[in-house]
Amino acid sequence: MPAKSQKTKHQRIFHNLYLGVDGGGTNTRAVLLNEEKLMIGEGFAGASNPLRVGVETAVSNIFSAVDAACDEANKIRNDIVSAIFGLAGVRRVDLRQRVRERIAQNLEIKKIEVVTDAEIALYGATLGKAGVVIIAGTGSICYGKNEKGETAVAGGWGPLAGDEGGGASIARRALQEIAKATDGRGNRTRLSEAGIDYFRTSSPENLLTAIYTPQMDNAKIAGFARLVVETAKEGDEIAVEILREAGFELGLAANAVIKKLNLQRRKVPIGYVGSIFHAGELITSSLLETVHSLAPKAYLAEPILQPATAAACVAFDVYKKTGKP
Repeated sequence: MPAKSQKTKHQRIFHNLYLGVDGGGTNTRAVLLNEEKLMIGEGFAGASNPLRVGVETAVSNIFSAVDAACDEANKIRNDIVSAIFGLAGVRRVDLRQRVRERIAQNLEIKKIEVVTDAEIALYGATLGKAGVVIIAGTGSICYGKNEKGETAVAGGWGPLAGDEGGGASIARRALQEIAKATDGRGNRTRLSEAGIDYFRTSSPENLLTAIYTPQMDNAKIAGFARLVVETAKEGDEIAVEILREAGFELGLAANAVIKKLNLQRRKVPIGYVGSIFHAGELITSSLLETVHSLAPKAYLAEPILQPATAAACVAFDVYKKTGKP
């Protein structure tokens, strides 16, 4: 009997898994780490921002990603001993708690924490040190922490009240310019052809039908930002200006956080995460110009860990510090 008990204990240690999830307005990524802190499984699913898709859909997509990661690792949910979920749209404490409760019904462990996507992105950018991170994907948000552990946030207001510099905002600006060009109220732009291709219409005028259909959600609109970036890289002046404006707005969000945390005179790293940064200097040039007007020593820092991996590392560290529940 003791020998059998020892074997079971050894197997349990061997199978301990640590889960990190990064959930946004378009997709969700789950990462599993083993006892050596190596990634052994990865899974993807749809949006898990509960403000945009609701708690039930968000949790369903989270576990689709988790199950995909478990399948890749050839493990099961019960092997997970610690989990951190970094989600967009959970700044409200009550909503965060509702999501945690629903997750806990499917994941029977005590070490579950739901935080904002900005918190895990910051850890991925600075490994817990002082700094700022900007997320620009479907939406946008900026989050920071100083040496005292104080935190601050700017942005994250969603597509109606904010998210300037995010994909949905960039796409809306592009659609406005297409409308102006079509009417003769603005200059011609290759964004018109890009809009026809993306929304699968026969002409710019028919975009009206495409973008206002009930099936057209915020994530689908935001996807058009990818073509705005491509059009800007081809030299279209209007597309270039739209991205310059987006960078400026992201810089304003960073400045708000830097000022709240009194980091103006510090050599503060600014991490950047999200699909919009694939635009490179088309976004970052105006972003840095804006930030340097307030914090001349600030600099862009490429993330050390992607958000989902960062979340899994935090889950690992939390478990190791506190021991088995």
